[in-house]
Amino acid sequence: MANDLVFDHVTAGYGPTVVLDDLSLGVGAGECLALLGRNGVGKTTLLLTAMGHTVCSGGSVRLGGVDITRWPIWKRSRFGVGLVPQEREIFPSLSVEENLQVAARSGGFTVEQTYDLFPRLAERRRNKGNQLSGGEQQMLSIGRAMMGGPKLLLLDEPMEGLAPVIVDIVIAALHRIRQEQNITMILVEQQARLALEFAPRAVVLVRGRIAYDGSSAALLDDQERLDSLIGVRSEAAA
Repeated sequence: MANDLVFDHVTAGYGPTVVLDDLSLGVGAGECLALLGRNGVGKTTLLLTAMGHTVCSGGSVRLGGVDITRWPIWKRSRFGVGLVPQEREIFPSLSVEENLQVAARSGGFTVEQTYDLFPRLAERRRNKGNQLSGGEQQMLSIGRAMMGGPKLLLLDEPMEGLAPVIVDIVIAALHRIRQEQNITMILVEQQARLALEFAPRAVVLVRGRIAYDGSSAALLDDQERLDSLIGVRSEAAA
């Protein structure tokens, strides 16, 4: 089944608080999208709305042509929505291998495929989640998401707080996932330049609405516009 994602006039938020305001967005099957913007504009909310963590008070969310707007989180997960949360949410008392095994589903990565993607996890396979570095936990969070066999992979600031050498490892793994798997991918990332170099298409949110939707390369080449949309963060990432 196709794994295109469509937000059709979606209004969503938390309780009575609206964060996404009549937002429409389509992400094609197998497409990789960088989702950018200042803090608090709705980037994480968009991911969480796809995952089912928010209140959707208007519009619809469709994956592969199927309306999943009212589906619970567990059903979306089984249908192929995978989330790598900003907090990583590793089980601290489980080993690396146990963290992977609890997420395993038919059609997803095997443990050995995950170790091939992240050899460092193979070296730490018996370590508990709370014995891993931040970078190792991020690798485990991505590997765990892949164990579920996602059609749609949502990544919420996966590079946050990581050393440059670990960022390189994670980016290389994400490139490999793109090349080898037919997965639709949305990357939320504060390091604007890094995200724009990774994803061919970019969407910038301002106050819960789309302010830019187009070529990442074109936005990279227009520093003035990038600064106006994203602000000081873009300069820091340059």
